[in-house]
Amino acid sequence: MLAHSFNFGTWLRLHGFDILAMAAMGAIALGLHYAPPARSHIFPLYDLDGSIADMTLAFPRKEQIIPIYASAIMAVFIPVFFFALFQVRRRSWDDFLTTSMGLLRSVITAATLQTFIKCLIGGLRPHFYDACKPRISPGAQSGIGFANIMYDRSICTGNEKHIDDALKSMPSGHATAAWAGLLFLALYFNAQLKVVAAHSPAYWKMIFFFAPLLGASLLTLVLIVDYPIFDYRFNHLLLPRATSLFHPRPYLPVSGRGAYYTYQPVTAFMPHDLPVAREGGWGYGIGQHTSGAPGDATILTSGLAHLIGEKQAHIV
Repeated sequence: MLAHSFNFGTWLRLHGFDILAMAAMGAIALGLHYAPPARSHIFPLYDLDGSIADMTLAFPRKEQIIPIYASAIMAVFIPVFFFALFQVRRRSWDDFLTTSMGLLRSVITAATLQTFIKCLIGGLRPHFYDACKPRISPGAQSGIGFANIMYDRSICTGNEKHIDDALKSMPSGHATAAWAGLLFLALYFNAQLKVVAAHSPAYWKMIFFFAPLLGASLLTLVLIVDYPIFDYRFNHLLLPRATSLFHPRPYLPVSGRGAYYTYQPVTAFMPHDLPVAREGGWGYGIGQHTSGAPGDATILTSGLAHLIGEKQAHIV
């Protein structure tokens, strides 16, 4: 079985329209990122007794430790580095380019949706008062709403760009870029190294899987340190109880299939057809399931023998 030579022209004709669509979406996301907010939020400044109305908006404005462009660069180029590194075994230009395009789809789509919400809805950042620099005397209730204690950005005297940015708190661009890129990388590691599978993986593979998730978490949480976002914490992920990424079903819901999500067996596989991991039956193009009473033997079935009833099985 010979591998087909890669033709970039054919690949470009196949994916060219998607590339143009992604470029258009990226341009929209970039334009919305620099656009002013669509609405000016109403906010309280002083209580009736002259004290600060909302202390959560009174944090100092600081330069970000990791700017948004750095977060986006890391979210794209760190995964691409590992895509290229894994080609040492996979050896497929088509695999590398198509995987990289999937990553860009993830990052660009997430960024576009995020900038739409941030520009149209947004919210006040924790350093809003510092960016706004309002000129209203304490106790001088000259605003709007009940007791005239509400104001809009017309009372601000700060830098216009800083005020625009302080009105676009939600959702976080850092978190969007980090999770769109690094979660993609974690899932890629799982697909290639078979971390969440029906066998116990090597510990270093588990580290590879969780490292991008740690990186995405750090890129998100660093914003709490320099106060551009609020300290919202969630102590669990809502996962299905019957089955999920971390609790897969042990068997496919198909009669006669084994414990793996196997592919159609063929007589030979090229490197680009197989994942990087080789243990657990992934390097042989054969199915696997447990048998015996109760499940005390592992059977690696050859070809389609287990589907057509032929007794061609090797018991391990």
